[in-house]
Amino acid sequence: MTEIVVYVEGGGDRVALQVELRQGFDALFEKEKSLAKEKRGSLRFVCCGGREQAYSAFKNALKVNSDRINALLVDSESAIAPPDADEAKNGIARVAHLRQKAGIGVRGQGDGWELSDDLGTHVHLMVQCMESWIVSDHDALEGFYKQGFKKSTLPKRIDMEQEPKADLYDKLKRATKDTQKGEYGKIKHASKLLTMIDPEEIAKRCSRFTIFRAWLIDSIG
Repeated sequence: MTEIVVYVEGGGDRVALQVELRQGFDALFEKEKSLAKEKRGSLRFVCCGGREQAYSAFKNALKVNSDRINALLVDSESAIAPPDADEAKNGIARVAHLRQKAGIGVRGQGDGWELSDDLGTHVHLMVQCMESWIVSDHDALEGFYKQGFKKSTLPKRIDMEQEPKADLYDKLKRATKDTQKGEYGKIKHASKLLTMIDPEEIAKRCSRFTIFRAWLIDSIG
């Protein structure tokens, strides 16, 4: 039986909010969770709050729960080169991105984490942030915010991973500020939106989402 546990950045500092975000991830990856169940295994997402908390939980799991497959899923926060056709090289690039020491303490300028190259297949990135996934499905956003939503202000580029994080947040803010639900807020809206967006739409615009899904399916076996 294969047990996979993914430690995710996000959910704030309250358990109730972390549970809501976990439910969003469960919905988004419903197909993969069902496949794991069919194989008599399990796929579980653990939303840890901050990125440092996710990293610490992942590193601890590698020590105390080495009998299962443990993974880390965090924002890249800043730009990273497009993925290579060789997934082994992608894994090395992911850990190298998180090992950067420049600007430790400033989000997106180097976490300085201790990650070896062999952990590359277990470390994955939301590029440049989880909102890149959310914004990939314009129709789902429009269906959630309804009246007052300005779809035309959303990022138009196909490769959402090249959209700078600051620009993405600004465009999402402008698209939602006049809606009845109000301006987009990660804590207020992200968990609900994850239950509505189509993973196939994300896959069209976020290559590392596709890589992560492929890794999950391969790990499930």
